[in-house]
Amino acid sequence: MRTGPLETSSRALGPDLARGLMLLFIALANTHYFLRAPSVLGGYPRDGSAVDRAVTWLLATFVDGRAFPMFGLLFGYGVARIVHRQIVHRQAAPHPAAHHPEPDRPGVRGARRRDRRAVRRLLWRRAAALIVIGLVDAVLFYVGDILAAYGVLLFIGAWLVFLRDRWLIVVAVVFFVLTALPNADLSVISPAGPDAAMLPTAVSALIPDRLPVALLVAALGPLGFLCPFAIGLLAGRRRILEHPDRHRRLLPAAAAGGLGAAVLGAQPIALLLAGVTTPPAQPALEQLAALHGATGTLGGLGYAALLSLVALRLRRPGPVSRAVAAAGQRSMTCYLLQSVTWAVVFTPFLLDLSGTLTVTGTAVLATATWLATVLIADRMRAAGHRGPFETLTRRCTYGWLRVQETHHGRLEAESADKVRRTDEHGNAGVPRTLDRRGILRAP
Repeated sequence: MRTGPLETSSRALGPDLARGLMLLFIALANTHYFLRAPSVLGGYPRDGSAVDRAVTWLLATFVDGRAFPMFGLLFGYGVARIVHRQIVHRQAAPHPAAHHPEPDRPGVRGARRRDRRAVRRLLWRRAAALIVIGLVDAVLFYVGDILAAYGVLLFIGAWLVFLRDRWLIVVAVVFFVLTALPNADLSVISPAGPDAAMLPTAVSALIPDRLPVALLVAALGPLGFLCPFAIGLLAGRRRILEHPDRHRRLLPAAAAGGLGAAVLGAQPIALLLAGVTTPPAQPALEQLAALHGATGTLGGLGYAALLSLVALRLRRPGPVSRAVAAAGQRSMTCYLLQSVTWAVVFTPFLLDLSGTLTVTGTAVLATATWLATVLIADRMRAAGHRGPFETLTRRCTYGWLRVQETHHGRLEAESADKVRRTDEHGNAGVPRTLDRRGILRAP
């Protein structure tokens, strides 16, 4: 018997609102990399108009390198909640057995190991689904797809979900430092335009041109996401984004500090890409790019904190916030719809607008695409339908049998109390408690 995902009516507004708005940032961050021009830097043509330069500054300051860390944090947050629900369900499962006056500590430890193995297997099934869907999307539509990278990240993350808090902090700090090191290959200072993998010239070139790049992105992408993923696990254990009223000091500080650092740290590169300043020597340029990336990670955390505070003010969501949250609940489907749009608009053997649109034009296209996906998601919400790819992923994760509906409030009530469960020798009545990680704590 397995517990399935939460019903959409039981989900908290904060994380879904953040995911929905983050989809806009991802669309804005991706589209300008399709543009062809005689001279390109960081994915932006160097010969744009004054309006294009202004849009470039806005994107480099508030979007580039800021959206994906936020997505990584929300991904880790969601994984932490899945782990918690699975552990609560398994430890609360009834089992007819005789009562025993003494708790069996070896039995408790054995049950803990079995629970962890079961949860890891569930996460690995979900990871496999993400990898397959992501690679198919990368080959057919958008080679920069990150779903496969998140699948690989989840394969690794399945071993992180039961670490103690202090070790998760160590992981976050180590990978923050590693990704903050200067590097000549950082995309924000790359002079390369779109290659054959981004803009294939024929259908027959899709697999040979795109599959090697997609596999490389899937293999190396998790390195940049492990820091926000670990922080998301920590936040998910405490349900910070779902209960911002309990963290009125932490969230404003995180929002102000993270976004303030992101805006200030982006200025050297943002002004350079906007044509206001000239490129420095290569070593200095690499250091500025590293600063842009490091502060972008902080900005992603700041965005998540800010949107949680916004959700706190929206105690009665209106039609706009409900529609954006609906997109967040169907974020995979909306993300894949974006990929299809980029393929149709930019692929040379389709509309082939990569040499026609400007930075401003791609920003308008990204915003219009996001609005269309929000409307589609809201129609699904009104009809009571999940997104098709969310349904597929959940079926792969939890199995093809019909999942039992579980009320959110009852599930949390179970996790707040001591849970009784039968040990491996058939002894019932062993009182045990869940810690913040959702892990069984022996008496």
